[in-house]
Amino acid sequence: MSGGRLPPRLEVPALIRRAETQGGFATVLHRGDPESGAVLLLVTSRGRHFGGLERVLGAGGGYQWRTVGPAESAESAEVAAFLAKRRQFDPDLWAVELDIAQPERFIAETTAAG
Repeated sequence: MSGGRLPPRLEVPALIRRAETQGGFATVLHRGDPESGAVLLLVTSRGRHFGGLERVLGAGGGYQWRTVGPAESAESAEVAAFLAKRRQFDPDLWAVELDIAQPERFIAETTAAG
């Protein structure tokens, strides 16, 4: 574990459980490096794209979530193209789709928690 960041092999299952405890569904779209891969969350609600989050190293040296990717209500082809480009750039990337009832709340809570 480096710099206070959980390795993706632990963080991803925790995010999936969090979504499931809120009545949602989650699936790993791409499994990256278990120790050091970046984590990308594609947040949907009832199959409609809502937004993306990625854990990044902040200016202060700590990790935080930031919004990335296509805008809300993007078509599935646009989301797929974004994911393909990201995977090409970073093969160690973990991509997780979360389909949850209250995506605004989930994103706000996640970004606030760092």
